[in-house]
Amino acid sequence: MQALGSIVFTTFLLLWTLGYAAFFVLVGRFVSHRRRFSLIEWYAKRIFDVLRVTCRLDYRVEGLENIPDEPHVAYWKHSSAWETFGQFLVGPPKVIVLKHELIYIPFVGSGLRLLRSIDVKRGAGASAVNQVVGQGRSRLAEGLSVLIFPEGTRVAAGETRNYGVSGALLATRAKCKIVPVAHNAGYYWPRRGLIKKPGTVHVVVGPPIDAADREPREINEEAQAWIESTITRLRGGEGKL
Repeated sequence: MQALGSIVFTTFLLLWTLGYAAFFVLVGRFVSHRRRFSLIEWYAKRIFDVLRVTCRLDYRVEGLENIPDEPHVAYWKHSSAWETFGQFLVGPPKVIVLKHELIYIPFVGSGLRLLRSIDVKRGAGASAVNQVVGQGRSRLAEGLSVLIFPEGTRVAAGETRNYGVSGALLATRAKCKIVPVAHNAGYYWPRRGLIKKPGTVHVVVGPPIDAADREPREINEEAQAWIESTITRLRGGEGKL
């Protein structure tokens, strides 16, 4: 039954995303930025409604009180496709730093642009960092927070890799806070494979990290240590499968 539910959900997700993306592109250009994010929040909620029914996979969030009122840089663990939708439902509107190739997906790419996403080319080195810092500061000044997957790509559950410098450098230059977010979604919705496991994805929002006048490497080490230790705690406690 879990396999069947996963197939039904995956089919729904593909059709829903393409259909809603087309609707969003048509409507989104005529509404404010805030309204666009409200439309995307509704889209993500429907995904999780269907996920709950077809795969018996729910979620809960801890630590929302740690999210500051002012725009910030959010560091999310990236081990699943789950968080690409879940981040729309946790905290204020956030623009995403994403790989340039996603912009070419029909309708989806146009929708990402309407959401003020920052697309960067892999392997661009210093120019990509400068792009994230420059455009990120502009988004923060507009009152939007910036979401970064600091590992740069999805990693398997239980693994990690070095954090990129762009998020910490952006927060340092903008003198804003970094909010680390840990979750165990990768154990329920693996980065590879069709089957979703039943259970509850546990999302934990950590205490904000003040980045002003600090070295980016030091900031990344603190954020990564908190995120990975929190995921380990989730695996050892109620988040264990």
